[in-house]
Amino acid sequence: MSEQLSAELNARVEHVAGLLKQAAADYSDGIVFANSLGAEDMVLTDLISRYAPGIGIFVLDTGRLPEETLKLLADAKVQYPQVGFKVYYPEAADVEAFVADHGINAFYESQDLRKGCCFVRKIKPLKRALADQKAWITGMRREQSVTRDEIAFSEWDQGNGLQKLNPLADWSEKDIWAYIRALDVPYNALHDQHYPSIGCAPCTRAISMGEDVRSGRWWWENADNRECGLHPATPLKFK
Repeated sequence: MSEQLSAELNARVEHVAGLLKQAAADYSDGIVFANSLGAEDMVLTDLISRYAPGIGIFVLDTGRLPEETLKLLADAKVQYPQVGFKVYYPEAADVEAFVADHGINAFYESQDLRKGCCFVRKIKPLKRALADQKAWITGMRREQSVTRDEIAFSEWDQGNGLQKLNPLADWSEKDIWAYIRALDVPYNALHDQHYPSIGCAPCTRAISMGEDVRSGRWWWENADNRECGLHPATPLKFK
């Protein structure tokens, strides 16, 4: 692909390009990429723009994203005009009801309430984004955390009821950043402040050298279950 990339990374890129092209052909009537605007997802955005620009891209704006994330979204729209970014927001009534019942920062009080906040701000909008789709693409990687170490390139998503594709499953953190640097891919400025994984502002913090890359997400919880519910093994419900 590029003389700026190592032979090994070029091979990974060619593999992902093939997966994307095949996915676009297999699911031409219903495939989307869920872009969290993390480093992995910006790499995928660049790859989709090059090899499968017909794949739709959507972003979930929870209403509590960092300003740096919102700026990246604006920059990405400019840099990648060949792909469309659709933004989904939580329903105002859902947010109002949750905050009225539990408080604006209820997620710090218990894991159930944190997942409830994620359900309102992320899961329900995700369901709208995936409605009528046959497959979706994520930037999940095996190296990211103990909850993701068995991710396949393609797997049936029982929780959401459609096929899920993870083209970067075997990429390392080094691979991601080598690609970003070599191809001048835009990325979140918070990464330069030791934020390897970025979600909502109150649920994300910088990490120290040597910590797990996901340790800055919901750091007050047990590391074995730090997921928001976007990738459930079974359908997620919250009452």
